Amino acid sequence: MNSERKQLLRRARGRFVSMASAYGLGVFNDNFFKQAVMLIAVYIGKPELQNLAVIIFTLPWLLFAAPAGWLADRFSKGKIVIAAKLLELVAMGFGAAGVLLLSWPLIMVMMFLMALQSTIFSPALNGSIPELYPEDYVVVANSRLKGLVMAANLVGIILAGILLKYKAPLWGVPLGQMLVAVGVVTISLIGLFASLGVVKRPAANPQARFPWTGPIDTVRTLWNFRHDKLLAIIVAADSFVWFVAVLQILIINQLGQSMFGFNEQQTSYLLVTELLGVGAGGLLAGKLAHNGRWRRLLVPAMLALTLATGMVAMSQIIPEAIQLTWVASWLVLAGIAGGVLLVPMESFFQTRPAPKHKGAVIAAANFAGFAGMMLSGAVELGLQASNIAPSHRFGLIAGVCLIAAILLRRGLHSIPDGHGDLTQGDLS
Repeated sequence: MNSERKQLLRRARGRFVSMASAYGLGVFNDNFFKQAVMLIAVYIGKPELQNLAVIIFTLPWLLFAAPAGWLADRFSKGKIVIAAKLLELVAMGFGAAGVLLLSWPLIMVMMFLMALQSTIFSPALNGSIPELYPEDYVVVANSRLKGLVMAANLVGIILAGILLKYKAPLWGVPLGQMLVAVGVVTISLIGLFASLGVVKRPAANPQARFPWTGPIDTVRTLWNFRHDKLLAIIVAADSFVWFVAVLQILIINQLGQSMFGFNEQQTSYLLVTELLGVGAGGLLAGKLAHNGRWRRLLVPAMLALTLATGMVAMSQIIPEAIQLTWVASWLVLAGIAGGVLLVPMESFFQTRPAPKHKGAVIAAANFAGFAGMMLSGAVELGLQASNIAPSHRFGLIAGVCLIAAILLRRGLHSIPDGHGDLTQGDLS
């Protein structure tokens, strides 16, 4: 049995590399472009544009989650991945033009198209992982994928800050903006070629009906999760973590400027500290969340997130000489907590539903997660209007994280041990 398992894992590894490369390059492009746009917005004195960008980026996840899940179930997931990468190339064309012309309408069109691409891509890719690996290996595969994704995140965010330092004009456009425009198109092309090696299995549910009601259909799927209490709790917790994650990013970009007087590159490094933590937390989850122990990690990780965000909020009473080290250190812990939370929860979405429903369930979970992200953009607009200092906004985050930890503990405590420990079920 062990030799058969090793052969299965060895065969899966090559396909996983192609899939992870296509995913990682897309994540790099996504975060590279978004961070560049957010930094441009902040440093031209229009921070409200980064909140608008977040809201626009979340819309396709809400409007088209049901069709994206249907595509992943109705057709070969490998072919859907390739089609999504083609759409990414189109989106990056709009984005490149928007950055070159500093046209915010074009930039927002690109953000919408890139989000639509990701909406289609995610159920197909995440639904492919259980097709490649044994069920008990899915958390390990996801932890490695999370490490790769965080590396792509880090490089994209760092590079955006570095390139935007170059202000010298080239053909009437700042050199940094020119490099961003050329870079996103080039990386998108490479990612498209990488996607050609993704495994192309037969459709899981060729008879799946198209969800003509769109978001209503997705809400109906989420409502059906009430029959599976553990799934409902995990979807809610995952959505909350994404809400907190995006809200922190929006605040960090302003924290670097207002508290430390950072330029674009230095502000990107501040965000990178938290993302390093997310990558480390994802890898740590792969080590700890096995043999049905993943549920035990969630409440301690949520409490760690509470502590970390609360300590960032206290940064203004810390001696100025160590303020930056203080903030960066606690952001690393916040990232570790987020990684430990996200990897097992999102692995659960992949393994819980029966194969013919994987696309629909993953898409519905994405819908909930991006609803949380959209809410973060709206909340941050309200916090800006109230003139609460960026560091103090972390105190508000700590408060809601503590409430979430209490509710999560109560919810998980009401479910017997072993119920839903990464085992397949059918939500039909």
